[in-house]
Amino acid sequence: MKKIFVVEDDESICQELVQILENEGYEAESLESFDNTKDDILKAAPNLVLMDINIPGINGRNLVKEIRKESDVPIIMVTSRTSEMDEVLSMSYGADDYITKPYNPTILLLRIAAVLKRMEGSQNTASYRDAEVNFSKGTISKGDQEMVLTKNEMIIFQLLLANREKIVSRDEIMTDLWDNDEFVNDNALTVNISRLRGKLADLGYDDAIETRKKQGYRLV
Repeated sequence: MKKIFVVEDDESICQELVQILENEGYEAESLESFDNTKDDILKAAPNLVLMDINIPGINGRNLVKEIRKESDVPIIMVTSRTSEMDEVLSMSYGADDYITKPYNPTILLLRIAAVLKRMEGSQNTASYRDAEVNFSKGTISKGDQEMVLTKNEMIIFQLLLANREKIVSRDEIMTDLWDNDEFVNDNALTVNISRLRGKLADLGYDDAIETRKKQGYRLV
């Protein structure tokens, strides 16, 4: 049974989430105190974390950033904010998905199932130049360097790698990223591409992603 850990300071919403998860067959556990939030999450060793962006003591985005230093546990941000910047920042800090309140329970459960499915399976690997790509772990390793990619960054990279030397359109990438029929604007994709470029550059691949104006991108 998969364990979902709920980080939500509104007691009624927290209880509702726990009930929804248990009804779906998950083991649901919630945070009782926000004194040692990060340590309590890691100690629980959940399969996935549902986290509100506004929690006592530490901002949810910063908490994700701290967790990512020690764990790659899947994290879905749950928030009442609808600002595009909140989504971009959450993803840039390492969240795997994002859903706003009031949420549709069915969509929430579908998101959870999709994230968990992506994390399952064998450690699938591939090569890019002189680096090793681990799709399951979400990493690119070169020598003693290891770069951790977010879920969206890895989806983009995997698509470009599978179509290496070919131009992949923005529409193709967005279809691969968001397969739940949710509208996503161009700005969010641009941020993900830029962030992926930066991480590849940190590994020494400054020219990895080529932009073709009005066409798309190509991995070289």
